[in-house]
Amino acid sequence: MARFEFDIRTDAPPEAIRSALLDFSERRPELWPGLPPAQYEVYEVGDTWAEIREGYRVPIWWRERYDWSVPGRIEWTAVDSGFGTPGGYVVWEIEPAEGGGSRHHIIWDREGKSVFGKLFVAMMVLTRGVAIRRSLEMGLARIAATRARGGDRSASSHSDC
Repeated sequence: MARFEFDIRTDAPPEAIRSALLDFSERRPELWPGLPPAQYEVYEVGDTWAEIREGYRVPIWWRERYDWSVPGRIEWTAVDSGFGTPGGYVVWEIEPAEGGGSRHHIIWDREGKSVFGKLFVAMMVLTRGVAIRRSLEMGLARIAATRARGGDRSASSHSDC
């Protein structure tokens, strides 16, 4: 498996980010700019888990099983993928930041299954996930800006901490 970790800070509180990460409605692509609507599908949602398909472009897609049963932590594990092996995962830990906002520690651990997948994963590791980090930062900025305008559109039924 190829792994890297990074930290991000945002002005949005932990609850807002957690809510957006667990928003499996049709609004999800609006919240996360790196997710085109055509690459998003919800299969099933439970009390502390969901199985969805997310991607960027063909063949860069994952069928993921999200798990938020541990407070302050959301983990998603690959069930299937256009280019990666099952079992790869992302862990997102969220905590309040001193002075407001929130801090995020993200662990990305994936493995490519095709030549393209192996090259893509190697590029992500080589750049320490700069493209992934930028995409997530854009989503976090969007969530913070929405909250600042007073319209928390990221609320979902899975926002219990």
